[in-house]
Amino acid sequence: MSVINRSFTTRRAMLGAIATSPLWMQSAWAQASNLRISHQFPGGSIAQGDFRDRLCRMFAAEVEKRTRGGLKFSIHPGSSLMQPNAQFGALRSGSLDMALVPLSYAGSEAPEANIGLMPALVTSYDQGYGWKNAPVGRELSRILNEQGLVIVSWIWQAGGVASRGAPIVTPEDVRGLKVRGGSREMDMLLQDAGATVVSLPSNEIYNAMRSGALDAALTSSTSLMSFRLQETARSLTTARGGSYWFMFEPLLMSRTVFERLAKPQQEAILKVGADLEQFAMKMARIDDAEVVSVYRGVGARVVDLNPEALRGWQTVARNTAWKDFAARNSNCAKLMALAEESIAAL
Repeated sequence: MSVINRSFTTRRAMLGAIATSPLWMQSAWAQASNLRISHQFPGGSIAQGDFRDRLCRMFAAEVEKRTRGGLKFSIHPGSSLMQPNAQFGALRSGSLDMALVPLSYAGSEAPEANIGLMPALVTSYDQGYGWKNAPVGRELSRILNEQGLVIVSWIWQAGGVASRGAPIVTPEDVRGLKVRGGSREMDMLLQDAGATVVSLPSNEIYNAMRSGALDAALTSSTSLMSFRLQETARSLTTARGGSYWFMFEPLLMSRTVFERLAKPQQEAILKVGADLEQFAMKMARIDDAEVVSVYRGVGARVVDLNPEALRGWQTVARNTAWKDFAARNSNCAKLMALAEESIAAL
């Protein structure tokens, strides 16, 4: 048989195998070639910009390298693919492959997700990252997996408060103000302290602050800079001395999509995701310090939380948000009990 005939026969056999393979397998091959990663944060490059966007680009490049081009990715920053709150439903259905998104944004669909922004529950990076291999983290991973989500990278960020007026330090300081918290439980804390709560994603804070629809907003140190909130704020409360606002903001993958991939591809995704967690923690800490220079540079008043103020917020949270969360269902009750064990273990 000639070389040409052998080549034709081999190609015909391969096409025949594809044609007779199950439809789900053909779909998996198609989807595996280019996976989409969505997020709401400003876009940049691997070397510059919001570190959450940088992490997504680093992840994509390294997984593509390790799979020898078997997996490729497209990054969609700035809510260019879909709105922030739509990402969880899309991940669970398999219509979106991956997203880096604040977990608490899924709270309306899955109340357990609000453990990711529970006021004063996590107060340090060491405590937050310690969840991954602790009973509370294993339980959270199990619950999310049952809901169609795979945690690829554990990412925690401390947050501060940008204010159009005086600094927000104690619970009494929010009384009578319009404030954005970021989760149902954080909003509950603020409301109990006398604030009027305004609920919106972080990429909408700037316009709300500029228009006066918001007096103050709690968000991560990175977002305090990336969304240019220093242009609207006269005061900043930093996370340098501890914070009652710690956001779990993981890189997530649709379980439907994950399970379609070959085992070596799954292993590459999880290994690269875990390797990038140190980068995430380092950059979050850097942003906690950098935000001070940015706000001082425009003349804003900058203050830190002191231990007494932090304990004050925790007391309010324990009697309101924590109690309410634990009462929502059995999963929430178990998560809260395990999280409180992590505090006791510190």
